[in-house]
Amino acid sequence: MYYYTEMPDSINPATEELLASYETMPVSELHEIAAVTHMAAREWSREAVTTRAGLANAAGEVLEQRRDELALLITREMGKPVRESRAEIDKCVLLCEFYSSNGPRLLADESIETEARKSYTRCEPLGVVLGVMPWNFPFWQVFRFAIPTLTAGNGALLKHASNVTGCSLAIESVFKQAGYPENLFRSLIARGADTAGLIAGESVQAVTLTGSEAAGSAVAAAAGKAIKKSVLELGGSDPYLILKDADLDLAAEKCARGRLFNGGQTCIAAKRFIVESAVIDSFVERLTGWISKFRQGDPELDETDLGPMARPDLREEIHDQVSRSIQAGAKLVMGGEMPSGRGYYYPPTILTNVHPAMPVAKEETFGPVAVVLQADDLEHAINLANQSEFGLGAAVFTSDLRTAEAVAHRIQAGTCFVNDFVKSDPRMPFGGIRKSGYGRELAREGIREFVNLKSVVLNS
Repeated sequence: MYYYTEMPDSINPATEELLASYETMPVSELHEIAAVTHMAAREWSREAVTTRAGLANAAGEVLEQRRDELALLITREMGKPVRESRAEIDKCVLLCEFYSSNGPRLLADESIETEARKSYTRCEPLGVVLGVMPWNFPFWQVFRFAIPTLTAGNGALLKHASNVTGCSLAIESVFKQAGYPENLFRSLIARGADTAGLIAGESVQAVTLTGSEAAGSAVAAAAGKAIKKSVLELGGSDPYLILKDADLDLAAEKCARGRLFNGGQTCIAAKRFIVESAVIDSFVERLTGWISKFRQGDPELDETDLGPMARPDLREEIHDQVSRSIQAGAKLVMGGEMPSGRGYYYPPTILTNVHPAMPVAKEETFGPVAVVLQADDLEHAINLANQSEFGLGAAVFTSDLRTAEAVAHRIQAGTCFVNDFVKSDPRMPFGGIRKSGYGRELAREGIREFVNLKSVVLNS
């Protein structure tokens, strides 16, 4: 059996087949690439924002042309069902179109009334932004940082997760095919240990990371030491509150989809189902029914709903969390057994009788495991929701929208959905609080994270 290391090997999680091996770049080469990207960014910053936005649209067109090829690459490298891989490419296209259409407006100068003859702010690029990106959405996570970064006039370097190196190189080829200047976007085949040196170097002006708490802490420390801007999107333990007046059929369907999408391997997956006691048995029955419908199997087949987990160590970690929680008193409703055979599959699992101190409630669960906690009433549900170190997403299910909105305001998270599962949208800012990170991606806020917001004041 293949065990995960930081070697940039591409392993098919469904078959455990070695797809490709790659050599990490020497540190000297990494810094040489950063230097040429720095030079390319200086020239790029002089281009009109309309020109930069036009190339964002061209990148979207390349993605559309290569949709099936790139989707299959995603599936083979990290295991998500190919239908979801195609949807990931489609979402990247939408993001490209959004910033192509709206980038110039979002970056436009803004007049401010003062006693001076003229006062305004303007957005100026910082230089090169390093993106340290995860494997779970190998295209979407990169494009949601790279497209606004490039449209704002910066250059971009990508240090991708080692198990999706093929995706990393394919993304670089998309930008080249779209007509972006040579070296403006580069993929680095690098070790995590090399990241701090790149951040400290003169060529990189800022860094953004999506990943684990440990990785985020290390990157933030390196950026802080170098006094450089950083944005972190880290883990989550998203609470979904199911109130006693909720449409339980709708709630069960949305919660099942929100939990099992991408195999549950997403920061904004539905993690903790907090259900009022009056409806908990009915909700669990419906949730079990919906989760039982998901077909697990070969991710390259269109009829598959749930593929393998991305790596063997991730499967072992989620199984350990389930096992420790059962030992602590959680009740296993379905799943929970490590399967035999090839591929890193783990069955859809439901645990009830869960309490906040149990591993599956306290820690982030990155896999197809649904966790149900009982709330005595609305106040108890809100308290349980906020009883977490994380603060990324949340959802509320109720037929009373006035109550829903009031509850959404009280849940400590960066995003809260009502009667639906949490998802990101290019039109809305995305990010978290607490140990889920800081800063925002997407929308107006995302494209302005890596600019110098300069104030200009003219007096007669």
